[in-house]
Formats: sequence, structure tokens, C-alpha cells
Amino acid sequence: MQSDDILRSLSAKGVTPLEVAYPNGIELEIRVERKDFKAACFFMHTQLHSPVMALFAVDCRTATGNFEVRCVFLAKENSRWCSIVIVVPADDPRFDSLAKEIYSAALFEREIKEMFGITPDGNPDVRSLCLHEEVWPQGVFPLRKDFTQAPASALAPCEYRFTRVEGEGVFEVPVGPVHAGIIGPGHFRFSVAGEPIINLELRLGFTHRGVEKLFEGKTLQEGLKLSECIAGDSVISHSWAFCRAVETIMGVTIEPDAFRVRAISLEMERIYNHLTGIAGIALDVGFSFPAQFAQLLKERMMLLNKELCGHRYLKGILVVGGGEDVFEQNRLKYMLEQLSYIKRDMQELRAMLYGSVSFMDRVDETGILRKKTVQDFGVIGLAARASGIALDLRRQFPEGYTAAGFRLIKQEKGDVLSRLNVRIDEIDESLRLIECFAKNITKAHNSKNSFRDIVQGHALGAVEGSRGPAIYWVKVIEGKIDRCKIVDASFHNWQGLSIAVLGNIVPDFPVCNKSFDLSYAGNDL
Repeated sequence: MQSDDILRSLSAKGVTPLEVAYPNGIELEIRVERKDFKAACFFMHTQLHSPVMALFAVDCRTATGNFEVRCVFLAKENSRWCSIVIVVPADDPRFDSLAKEIYSAALFEREIKEMFGITPDGNPDVRSLCLHEEVWPQGVFPLRKDFTQAPASALAPCEYRFTRVEGEGVFEVPVGPVHAGIIGPGHFRFSVAGEPIINLELRLGFTHRGVEKLFEGKTLQEGLKLSECIAGDSVISHSWAFCRAVETIMGVTIEPDAFRVRAISLEMERIYNHLTGIAGIALDVGFSFPAQFAQLLKERMMLLNKELCGHRYLKGILVVGGGEDVFEQNRLKYMLEQLSYIKRDMQELRAMLYGSVSFMDRVDETGILRKKTVQDFGVIGLAARASGIALDLRRQFPEGYTAAGFRLIKQEKGDVLSRLNVRIDEIDESLRLIECFAKNITKAHNSKNSFRDIVQGHALGAVEGSRGPAIYWVKVIEGKIDRCKIVDASFHNWQGLSIAVLGNIVPDFPVCNKSFDLSYAGNDL
């Protein structure tokens, strides 16, 4: 749907845009009155067939005396981000909740409530997400500009209200937040009737670090370094999303070779993360040998990363405006040689997994996430593609990916096997893409001095990571970051996991969990 059609249709629905802007040529911004916010967002959701990709607040009180609330959708047809923006008066901090009509907005609204103290009127669930009631003072909102830490005496602990499923024969099985393995902390409360799970409630936020607050006042160089630390296994996807936002503000277009350096790094990151997921799936059904084999392949990828750029997680490759000179011709030749061994061994791993009847019995028809559920809950990324949703930002925002003949991978059934199939096929595609990009690099590229002293504006950047889109909305004032909103795909997808396990037995939860392979750190910003 084209922008003019959107505006005409909005007017037909009784919503009159106060202002329409294209601040950077990529994002369409439509400002409406607060009373029209719900109608405008619902229209965008239905017309664009997009979940709420991001919903967040900005403290503009220093400049205007008000807050802003921005709701972001993705128009797939023309690859444009579309934002509905409202002004929220500081003396009446509230807006109409979208959660009952658009469930993908629900968690974002809870986040706005706890971080800014702006109430989503009509949201039936305004419990905290990261600022747990047991340890955080009420009425203290850390993303407001005038935030100061409340004294310990202000703490008034209260109990978190879990959803209770009652009835004869219903039992609760609490798991976590501390787990026996090395995974992050999360509390999972299962309600079971006999063996089948009839409800799973998640509580996360135990690794909340105040990341978005840390960005405030940072220079662009400092912000880039911080973006590499948001989720340790997703350095490239997060730092590239940050770079895209900043480059859009600056009006910078990276050179083709710099794009290829970034794309190679992103695909290498995708490969080792997918190998982690494959290993976890195999291990959690007791199939130890292929689990260890997949971990061995992952370790070989990590060692290759270290040899190529000096860091196992690929830190330090990206700079705003380009990438470091890490892939000169001898290194490229060595990289392709090593990846040919990975490609060979992936065929052996595939044969091990698909050749085991007992393994296939554990993953086939387990943890099914229906396509309709994906659409309702706003599940994105790999988990959505395994359920038949053909959304991958590498295709929506193609740049060099089109020239490389990018092939989107998807399945239809939405079970653990489908998510496994997507991982394995995407590794094959990533290996092909890396070879294509490497053969087309023509010269070394280095952009260490791409930061301008004075930058002003705001923009959105997004990159398709191994789990799904990493989204950054960055606002810069006089060269310093005023607001950085981050959305990791895990924030969308944890709720999808809680639905996928319903009807399964508790011992199948670990393999369902590993098939999503979500990030605690990416969620608990």
C-alpha cells in the first residue's frame, strides 16, 4: 500500500494526520491527535498486515514539555517503516491501549508504563517486565530525563501476581530463574493437568542492565561500542542496526565493498548461532553425538572469527560509514577454504539428525506454533518463517543481497522440526552468500573516521539477525545520543514459545525452548 493511499484511507476512517514527514526517506511518520492513536494504529496493523514492530516513548519535556509515543509498523510492499506518533502531555501521561486489539503491542505498553510512567489506558495487564516489584520502588521511572535513583527507604516490596489456573488435578511446576545449565535466568511457571501443559507463564528481566539509559549522552563512537555488547552472540546484527540508523541521520551511504564485509560478518554470526540451536535441540532429546559435533563446528567458526578479525564474536569490524579492513585477499582465500570444510561437515550433521528415527520422532509435531498465532502475537524472524511467514529483512531491505540471489528459507508446519529445518537450510544459504560476497570484494575498505562532530536528527535502522530483526531507533542532538530504543527479536518471540509448548509434556519444554534459542540479554535490556 503506497503512502498516499495510506493517508487517504486514514482520512476516510476519520483520522486526520496533523503532520506527515519523511525525515530520512526510509521512515514515514504520521502524527495524529492522542484520541486518534488507537484508530490509526489499528488501521496500519490491518492494512499493512504488520505486527507492532516497536512501540516506545521519548522524553521531550526539555524541548516541548511533553512526551512522545511512537508505534512502528513495517510496510512490506515498499520496504518502508511507518510510524504513528502522538504527543502525550506531561501533566496527563496516558494513551489508549492497543493491547486488546493488537496483542503484539501488549509487552511494549507494559515497558512504557514501568520505564516512563505513561499509562496505557485499557491494558488489562500492567505488571512490570524488568523492574521487578520486589526490588524496585514504585513511582520511579528510569527512562525519564530527570530520573534519580530513589533511596532504599522508598522501596515498598510487593508480590508479583502470576496467573493461576485452578481446577481439580491442576498442578504448578515452577522452574528457575536460576537453572542448572549455563543459560540465562528466567522463571517459567507451568500449569499442568496430568502430563500436558495447559499454561506457561514467563517472567524475565533478571538480567536487566538499563541499556537504553546507558546510551543517553554517549557519542556516536561510544554508542557503536555499546551496541556490540547488547547481546553477546549478536554483535554484528545489533551494531549494524545501530550503524544503519546513524548513517541514515548523517546521509551516509556505504560503499559496496563495505556492505560485503558487513554481510559476510552477519552470515558468519548467523552460522554459529544456528549451530548453537541445532546442538541444543539434539542435546535436549538425548542425542549426544550430533550435539557435540554441532558444537565442534561452532567452535571452528569461532576460531575462524578470531583468526580473521581478532575477536571470536566479531567485535570491532563495523564503523559508521563502512567496515574495518579485515578481509583482504589472502584472508578471504583462507576463510573460504575453512568454510568449505564446514559445508562438508554440515552434510554429515544433516545425515546424522535426519537418519535417526528416534530423533525425528521427538521433534516432528512437537512444539507447534500455528501461523495464525504467529500473526496475532507478532512473532518474527526464524520462528515466524518456520510457521509460513515469509519475512526476512534481507529481502525487504536487500541492497547487495539481491545481487547475490538471496533465497528466503521457510517452512509451514511450525514445529521443532520446522525450526530445525530452517536453521540447517539457512546455514547452507549463508555459506553460499559468503562465497558470493567474498568473490565480489574488489578492494580493502577502511572507514575509521566516518563520524561527524555535529549530527542531529533521528532514524530507524534494522538488520535481520540469526533470531530475527534487531531494530534501533536513534535520536541524536548535537552529536550526542538523546534516545536509543532497541528491540531484539527475542522480545517478540518469548510469548510465542509460551504458546508453542501448550499441549506438550513438560519434558518436551527444553527442546521447544532450544528450537527458539532466544536471548535473555536481548530481552532484558
